[in-house]
Amino acid sequence: QVQVAESGGGLVQPGGSLRLSCVASRFALDYYSIGWFRQAPGKEREGVACISSSDGSTYYTDSVKGRFTISRNNRRNTVYLQLNNLRAEDTAVYHCATTTGCVHNTKDTQFTYWGQGTQVIVSS
Repeated sequence: QVQVAESGGGLVQPGGSLRLSCVASRFALDYYSIGWFRQAPGKEREGVACISSSDGSTYYTDSVKGRFTISRNNRRNTVYLQLNNLRAEDTAVYHCATTTGCVHNTKDTQFTYWGQGTQVIVSS
């Protein structure tokens, strides 16, 4: 069964940075396009980033462009999400997930398997 586990969340001040990690078990991450989505209390799930399995192309929702970076290390079977210049509105639980494929509008990404998530809180 496909399993992923996220880590790296925490409490950070506005303008700060975090690096989230997504480690896969029982399968090779590079076989899938991998996305990150977030869910804040009372809000719908929002796809924020995706990295393609075919050519490594990356996709971001507009609100995080220039601040977040998704990358992968196939040797470590890990996908990362670097979060820079964090804002209060970035507060959410972040999940990584396998997808059916990256799309330009990341909010339309179809996620298939995801982990428990890691909490990011941006507050002064």
